[in-house]
Amino acid sequence: MREAAFVKQNKDKWLRFENVLEGNQFDLSPDELSALYLEVTDHLSYAKTFYPKSKTTQYLNYLASQSHQKIYKTKRESSRRFITFFTEEFPVLMYKYQKQLLLSFATFLIFCIIGAYSAATDGAYVRSILGDGYVNMTLENIQNNDPMRVYKEMNEVEMFMGITVNNIRVALMAFILGILFSIGSLYMMMQNGVMLGSFQYFFYDKGLLWESVRTIWIHGTIEISVIIIAGAAGLVLGNGILFPGTYTRLESFKRSMKDGLKIVVSTIPFFIIAGFLEGFVTRHTEMPDWLAILIIGISLLLILFYYVVYPRIAYKKQLHRLNERTDHF
Repeated sequence: MREAAFVKQNKDKWLRFENVLEGNQFDLSPDELSALYLEVTDHLSYAKTFYPKSKTTQYLNYLASQSHQKIYKTKRESSRRFITFFTEEFPVLMYKYQKQLLLSFATFLIFCIIGAYSAATDGAYVRSILGDGYVNMTLENIQNNDPMRVYKEMNEVEMFMGITVNNIRVALMAFILGILFSIGSLYMMMQNGVMLGSFQYFFYDKGLLWESVRTIWIHGTIEISVIIIAGAAGLVLGNGILFPGTYTRLESFKRSMKDGLKIVVSTIPFFIIAGFLEGFVTRHTEMPDWLAILIIGISLLLILFYYVVYPRIAYKKQLHRLNERTDHF
């Protein structure tokens, strides 16, 4: 787009935002102000890309810097950057991508049901998905009255490290494959969903559904959840390529890559928790049911709060902060 056309298309928004900054306009709702602020910063990025030395870029940079100083002047980030990423920056970002999270979850759930149904209607299906080695080993463990023995065979520390690294690898794959126009990430959700569905049906068929649920989901609640979240990150990446909006496809790809990577980074602490649970806790199959249920329940609430509930809270706080600042303009 020519610079003159870019300016003509957006100058009314810039002037409106400048009036807010100078205290000449107060009729904007917090939602409108937040949208306007984000749009101006997006325009600045666009201008830096295509008109790096123009007066338009200088003007937009002035607007962005002035608004940032007024909105975030009490915010100390330098020494608390790591903490504020998880408590402020990421939750607000995640609020934007709830639809991708829902799509990732829905895909996983649908194919989980398909996997269970396929296992129920085809006796050889479980072996084709889980492999003969795993099925035979589990059958042997069932015969020896210790169906969950697989979680006790490896040293705790080795298991913790191996599982954590492997889970992070799977999450990165779910994210990176989003570059295939989101299809790759959806395929990963399909693959993992089918595997889980057939896996759980296998234990149901052996009369061990509750035994498997109370044991496996001690670590699986967080592990499966963050794989789904990594799939959502892949959808963010793929959608950035498919739907660039007002940006060039390259600029949209850069932005979606950055946002998707932030989502993946947010999952790392949870993968560490899941790895710790699988390495040190899951093996204690003798624990009472109430304790297993408590761990599973806390894990589920933690995931739902941080990725669904807290982003809404953080976004509302941001709007409130913007509203407070504009009251002083």
